[in-house]
Amino acid sequence: MAKTPAAPASAPVEVLFVMLPGTLALDWAGPAEAFRRANQSLARLGQPARFALRHIGPSVAAGSSVGLQWAGLAPLPAQLGGAGVEASWVVLMGRPDEAGHEGLAEQNAVTHWLRGISSQLHGPHRLITICAGALLAAKAGLLAHTKVTTHHSELEALRALEPLCEVQANRVFAIDAARRVYSSAGITTGIDLAVHLIAEVCGEAVAARVAQVMVMPLRRGPADPAASPFLAYRNHMHPALHRVQDAVGADPRADWSASRMAGVAHTSPRHLARLFVAHAGIAPLHYLRRIRLASAQTALASGLNVTQAAEAAGFASDTQLRRAWAQFALPGTPSTVALLQKE
Repeated sequence: MAKTPAAPASAPVEVLFVMLPGTLALDWAGPAEAFRRANQSLARLGQPARFALRHIGPSVAAGSSVGLQWAGLAPLPAQLGGAGVEASWVVLMGRPDEAGHEGLAEQNAVTHWLRGISSQLHGPHRLITICAGALLAAKAGLLAHTKVTTHHSELEALRALEPLCEVQANRVFAIDAARRVYSSAGITTGIDLAVHLIAEVCGEAVAARVAQVMVMPLRRGPADPAASPFLAYRNHMHPALHRVQDAVGADPRADWSASRMAGVAHTSPRHLARLFVAHAGIAPLHYLRRIRLASAQTALASGLNVTQAAEAAGFASDTQLRRAWAQFALPGTPSTVALLQKE
């Protein structure tokens, strides 16, 4: 069977971690590892890295919340983007309460810098806040009329700093796509947000692989805590099944059959069916249908109508999508989901 050609090379996204004295180590390390793992997964698929991690700050060095010293930090750039990158994502992180006024001069320098680049935060560029990093963005005046969340202990402080922002309480993360602002509640939820962003850029198959490697039992979203179908059937260690699941997840629209999936696994269709049921708890074609359903849900959430979502996910028709929706007892119908996106 012919090998599916690799996706064309693309310039990477530049992820700019703003490092301040007292920055919470996990706010940085969790998302950074997720982006690194995504690059690693892409490399194994023969594709180029999609994330270039940069560490910047007002000073060349800074101490973290746990005493680890970051050194060799690049200066705060006056211009986002530039040659060789597709976009710049500015990541602001929190600091522990006991940090007090430590690094106040550096915080003021970052606030001044954020105001200077605020007019550039549009198009492909994004502002990402983790935990109390949202407070820094609020101080810089970047969150007016923006949907945003932060750590539950900082919600009132965020409202006080920016009364015009739309604070989202009790959320893992919040997305304001129009304002190009992505915010997480903090600490471990920064990893959830990073995996969501990886799915947007690299696809759900790569995001699921990152979640699996990082032992994330749930893929949590801005409003839905349910496990992603891309991850739910992968709590096993069978390499042949992982190959099939990687291939199906990377291209759900392909003309998949039991024989084609068996070819990826280097086994017979009957033996593959036994392996799927034994290790993943689902039949191969049912798994394919579930992955296509997840793709259709994403397409509907992005604003496509039912027919368009069915085609984007690999269903032969919108009728086939509706039947699969009912088979897996998903809430509502494809039509009601599409209508909700228009309201």
